[in-house]
Amino acid sequence: MNRLKEYVRRLRQEKREYRRMVARGKALPPDYAYVYKKINQYMWKHAGGSGADMLAIMAGALDLFESGAAQGQGVLEITGPDVAGFADELLRNARTYTGDWHEQLNRDIQVKLGQGDARKGARRDAQPDAQERRP
Repeated sequence: MNRLKEYVRRLRQEKREYRRMVARGKALPPDYAYVYKKINQYMWKHAGGSGADMLAIMAGALDLFESGAAQGQGVLEITGPDVAGFADELLRNARTYTGDWHEQLNRDIQVKLGQGDARKGARRDAQPDAQERRP
């Protein structure tokens, strides 16, 4: 029961944090607010897992945007002209569905060919036992 309470408490905290970030994003200058909203939508399409790491990434982007706006920079001076590339770079270290699918594809093939372990996160370079090897 304590684990459930802790889980619910954590979810509520993350939701409050997300709502504060949304409010901060809406308070940005119009160009910044638009770009932040679009990046946010783009990145959540790729988010995997609970999305907790995505909150941290979006908070960092928001800090960057607030700083740029306060210094009078244009939003594209922050992101560069390739805004999708900027968002992809932010996603580089986040858990994404495509990353999960990538790992699953490799794991499934390695297991089928007798080269790996079916457990998630198992070492890909580990050699199977002699019984598991296929002729």
